[in-house]
Amino acid sequence: MAIRPTPGRSLVTRRAVADIVRTATLGSYGVTGFAGGPIERLIERLGLGQPGLTVRMSDGLEIELDLLVAFGVPVAEVARQVDSAVRYAIRRAMDREVTRLVIHVDGLRVQAGMGMPASTTAGPRAIRSRDLADSGTDVA
Repeated sequence: MAIRPTPGRSLVTRRAVADIVRTATLGSYGVTGFAGGPIERLIERLGLGQPGLTVRMSDGLEIELDLLVAFGVPVAEVARQVDSAVRYAIRRAMDREVTRLVIHVDGLRVQAGMGMPASTTAGPRAIRSRDLADSGTDVA
């Protein structure tokens, strides 16, 4: 016996979308967390918001992320990984496309046991700001 779909409508809250996005983002290579100061972290603990993550559901689904990335990993590659993971998770969970996804990398985090390099001055092989722009990924 075939089950026929029942016409109707599904409602998904902004918080549910944020949870999907947060899980996909934190599971991506090189992401160490979301950016946010002490005030944003307090707001998160009160359950009033999630720092580093903005979801707008007006005409389409718009997502904005403020991330911290592990020191020593290629930032553009991390951004591509996050973009792919978030779009896939939303498509799979909600059968809907993300209309706009903005990724801001707000800082680098040195992992425990990893020291800063002896010299952080720009050498001939250093990444320039134009290199990221030329990579084709929208990373602010």
